Amino acid sequence: MAELERPPPIGTMGLGPALRAKMPAILPNSSITRTRLAVVCVTAAALLFPLINGNDADIDSAANALAFAALALGLNIVVGFAGLLDLGYAAFFAIGAYAYGVASSWQLQPEWTSFWEPFRWLDLVARHHQASGDVVHFQVSFWLMLPVAAAIAAFFGILFGAPTLRLKGDYLAIVTLGFGEIVPIVARNTPSVTNGAMGLNGVGAPQFFGYDFGVNATPYYYVGLALVAVLILTSQRLKESRVGRAWMAIREDEVAAAAMGVDRVRFKLLAFAIGAAFAGATGTFYVAKLQTATPEMFMFPVSVMVLVMIVFGGIGSVWGVVVGAMLLQILQSWFLEDLSQWLHALGRLVNVDWLQHVELASSIELIFGLILVLMMLYRREGLIPAKRRVAPLSLDEQAAQAVRGGFDRLIGPLPNPPPFAGQGRVGVHAEGPLLDVTDLTIRFGGLVALRSIELSVPAQTVVAVIGPNGSGKSTLFNAITGLVPVDRGIIRFGGEEIGRLRPHAVLERGIVRTFQNIRLFANLTVLENVMVGMHARLDTGPVGALLRLPANRREEAAARERALDILSLFGNRLLPRADHLAASLSYANRRRTEIARALAAQPELLLLDEPTAGMNPAETLELADQIQSLNRHRLTILLIEHKLDVVAMLADNVIVLDHGEKIAEGPPEVVRRDDEVIRAYLGRSAVPA
Repeated sequence: MAELERPPPIGTMGLGPALRAKMPAILPNSSITRTRLAVVCVTAAALLFPLINGNDADIDSAANALAFAALALGLNIVVGFAGLLDLGYAAFFAIGAYAYGVASSWQLQPEWTSFWEPFRWLDLVARHHQASGDVVHFQVSFWLMLPVAAAIAAFFGILFGAPTLRLKGDYLAIVTLGFGEIVPIVARNTPSVTNGAMGLNGVGAPQFFGYDFGVNATPYYYVGLALVAVLILTSQRLKESRVGRAWMAIREDEVAAAAMGVDRVRFKLLAFAIGAAFAGATGTFYVAKLQTATPEMFMFPVSVMVLVMIVFGGIGSVWGVVVGAMLLQILQSWFLEDLSQWLHALGRLVNVDWLQHVELASSIELIFGLILVLMMLYRREGLIPAKRRVAPLSLDEQAAQAVRGGFDRLIGPLPNPPPFAGQGRVGVHAEGPLLDVTDLTIRFGGLVALRSIELSVPAQTVVAVIGPNGSGKSTLFNAITGLVPVDRGIIRFGGEEIGRLRPHAVLERGIVRTFQNIRLFANLTVLENVMVGMHARLDTGPVGALLRLPANRREEAAARERALDILSLFGNRLLPRADHLAASLSYANRRRTEIARALAAQPELLLLDEPTAGMNPAETLELADQIQSLNRHRLTILLIEHKLDVVAMLADNVIVLDHGEKIAEGPPEVVRRDDEVIRAYLGRSAVPA
C-alpha cells in the first residue's frame, strides 16, 4: 500500500472572494494586542512586587501562591484539557518533593566506595568522614533536580495511568483518590528513605552562581515566577496545537475522538505524564523553599484545594487557573488572618465570645467548599472562561437559503486534489472492491445484532444500507470503524484486513464516518472540530508543539487554511460561524459540521449515518446534491438513509438489512419493489399472497 503523500496546502484556491470576505476574524489583531498588553503589565507587576512590598512574609506567601499556581496548571492539563478527573494529584507533588529532598539531604548515607567517584567528580555527591567510616552525602543541584523530578513524576504518571486510564468518570476518580492516599502512606512507613512522619529535614537550599538562597523569600519568589511562566507557555502552546485539540476532543466525546483518529490511550497517558511532570517540578521547588517535607503536606485536601482553584479560575483556561490559584492562596495566607483579627476586635467591641475565638484560616476546607458550590451554581465557566465570547452574526451572515447544485455551485472547478479527497492510499490502486465484508457476525451477549453479513463496496460508488430501526445498520458501521469487536467474519479495506484494528487505526487507513446521533465536540469551535478531523493527517507531537519550529508552524497554518476551505464548501452556512461553539449551532448546521469534520480527514471511504435526518425537504435536497458532488470527485460513499427518495437519487447499489440479516441487494428501483423489503418496512400483511 502506497505511503500517504502530504498534499500541498490548498489555501484560498478556487474560493470566491465573496465567501472569503465572510470569513470571521478569529482572534482579531485588536484582541491580540490587548492580550499582549495585559501580559506585559502583569509580568511587570510580578517582577516589581518584591521591590515595592519589601515584606518578607508577604513575599513568602506570594511564592507559596506561585507554587500552587504551578500545580493548578499541571492539574488543568489532566482535568481541564483531557477531562480526566484526578483526585490524587498531590501524589505527584509528593514524588517530586521527596525526590529532591532525598537527593539533597543527609537522610541517605550509604558507605563510600569507588562506585561513587564519578558522581563526586560531577558534584552530585560528597565524601563525608565519620568515625565509623566514610559515607556518601548527596548534594544534587536544585537546578538539575527540577527536570529530573519532573521526569520521575512523569514516569510514575505513566506507570499509574497505563492500567487505570481505561476507566472513566467516577471509577477513574476513585482509583486516583486511592493512589493519592497510597503515596503519603508509603512515605510515612519508609523511614529509612523519607524519615517517616517526622519528615525530611536539612534539605539543601538552592545556589545560583555561588549565591545561597538560604531562607530569604525573594529568590524563591523569582524562581517560582519563572517556573509558572514556563508552565504557562507550555500549557498555552500545547492547548493550541494538534495535541491540545486531541485532549479536548477526548474530554468532549471519547468515541467521536477515536473515530476521528485520536489514539485515546496514548493521549490520556500523555496528559497524565505532562500533568505529573508539572507537579514533580513544583514539588522540588516547594521542598527546596521549605527545606523540609512531611507526608501531611501531600494529603487529599491538597488535591481538592488545587481542583477548587481550577474550577474557580476556569476549567481549561490557562490564565484562569493561574488567577484562581493566586487569589485563593493569597486569600488563605493574607486576608483570612487579617479578617480573623477584625472579627476578634469586633467580638471584643460587642462582647460576643465566639467572635473573639474565630479562626477562619483553620476552616479553609469549608471556605473552599463553599466557593466550589457557588461557582457551580452561578459561574460554571470560572473567572476567566476557556472560550472567548464571539460577536453575534450580522443579518447577512445569518441569511442562508437551501439551494441546489452541490459543492460545484459554490466553488466551480475543485483544486486537484480536492480539499476533502483521500490521497490514493487505497481505492483505485487496489484490486477488487474498496470495502469487502465477508460473513460478519456481531453479538451482544445473547443478542445477535448482525448475522453473516456480506457487503461489497466498489471504489468511487455510492452504496446505501437501508432497513427498519434496529435492523443493525449502525452496528455495521461500528464494526467497520472498529468501535465494536467482530465476533466472526472478515472486513477488508483495499485488500487489507481491518476487522481487529482500533478506531484510530481504521481512520488512518482512510475510512471516516459520521454518526446517527450527531457527535460533535460541543465546547470546541466549528473550526476546531474540523481541525480535529485532520488529526491523523498531521505530524506535530508534543515536542513540536512546544518548540514551534518553522515546519510545525507551516503545518498548523496549512491545516487551518484547509479547514477553512472545507467550511467554505458549505457557503454561508458554516464559514461565518467558524469561531462559534458547536453547541450553539442549529441541528442542520451541526450535521453539516460533522460532515465537514469527516471530509477534513481526507477519506477514501466516507460512511454517512442518516445524514439528512431532521432536515426539511429543501435542506435534504441540498445535502443530497452535495453528497453527489463528493462522489463525482472520486469519493466512495457508504450511506445509511431512511429517506428512500434520497437513496434512489444517490445510490448505485442498495443493501437491505432486517433483524441483523441481509434480505435484499440491488439497484434502488429493484430493491424498492422487492416483496421482502416491503414486508420488512410495512409488515407481512402488506404483500398479498
